[in-house]
Amino acid sequence: MAGNQKAKAKAEQAKGKAKEALGRAVGNERMEAEGRAQGAKGDARQTKEKAKDVFKH
Repeated sequence: MAGNQKAKAKAEQAKGKAKEALGRAVGNERMEAEGRAQGAKGDARQTKEKAKDVFKH
């Protein structure tokens, strides 16, 4: 299960970066902000999973 969550975090980060870059390229500030938010959500999920790993060992 943890591996699945880590994969979701990485995918969310990648989607966020892509959305942010696309928003910047077309001049859409809202899309750029949504991309940053999605990337931050992926970062938070990854941090949570890393913390869980630390306490497992």
